[in-house]
Amino acid sequence: MRHFTALLGIPLILIAGCAPTDGTAPGGPGGSADERWESFQQRADEVAEAWRTASGRQAWLAGYAPLQSPTVLPVEPGFTPETEQAFHAGWYRAELTVPTETPADGTVDFPDGTLSVPLVSAADAYAELRQGDPPQCDAARPGPDPTGSATDLGGTPGPDDSATDSGELGCQVLTVTAATLGTVDLLTSRGTAQVPAWLFDVAELDGPVARVAVDESVAVPAPEPQVPEPAGMTTFVTAQNLTGVDGTDLVYRLGVGACDSDITPFVQEYADSVVVAGGVTRTGQECTDQLLFHPVTVTLDEALGARTVLDALTGRPLHVIAVG
Repeated sequence: MRHFTALLGIPLILIAGCAPTDGTAPGGPGGSADERWESFQQRADEVAEAWRTASGRQAWLAGYAPLQSPTVLPVEPGFTPETEQAFHAGWYRAELTVPTETPADGTVDFPDGTLSVPLVSAADAYAELRQGDPPQCDAARPGPDPTGSATDLGGTPGPDDSATDSGELGCQVLTVTAATLGTVDLLTSRGTAQVPAWLFDVAELDGPVARVAVDESVAVPAPEPQVPEPAGMTTFVTAQNLTGVDGTDLVYRLGVGACDSDITPFVQEYADSVVVAGGVTRTGQECTDQLLFHPVTVTLDEALGARTVLDALTGRPLHVIAVG
């Protein structure tokens, strides 16, 4: 999981609510008339073409390129407020000696084929999973045990650091009781794949917490399409990330201003990509300088499959994040 930091140093505020949509592009077939649709469609065409011809795209589509956090909940965990906070903060302790042996290479099963990949040990996966102790528990609990026995392995925050600014902090810790090598479904550049993962049984949850076991060194970086600066799109905002992909349903978050209103999702589908953005109504009033994350939902004409979801303003591919 990641810290969610605002762009350009703007303070971050999360807001709830979801803009409804009938699943069609505004102004498109079945949608309401919207004069912004033509400019969005032109921009979407530019972005889709730039992505199609981006350097490194073929390697990205042929290799292992995860599009979501390597920490996954395979089943409904049965969170309480305390255990959910501990999960997002990465507060764990181990009641076992976590295995340090590196397993043999594993296999990623994509919809279009397989790929042999090197794996990491359970100890290495756990070290990435665990982000520390609840602050007010530091004095009451012994420090990390480098052997991985009794308490935990410690480890430094990784690129998907799950600690959050949660206001009042609890003292709940998740207790790992077993580690088993298995698989987990993960969204990748080649669609949803079955990926080797360490499944950590947690005493306080109804199911395991999975940590992808694939060595991160084999992940293929995303292409960087050369897209022109967006013109005439002053009433559009960027799509920040995906929060849900389920068949034809796509949930993503828009980065909007505190005084933006009439927030509307825009989507255009192509054979190899889906381009999204959001339209807003600006106000002339004085407004606080904030970036708000506003969730919206669209229904695609066809299941997403192996298509890449792209932000219309930046041209970048969107990743799935978990929102607590």
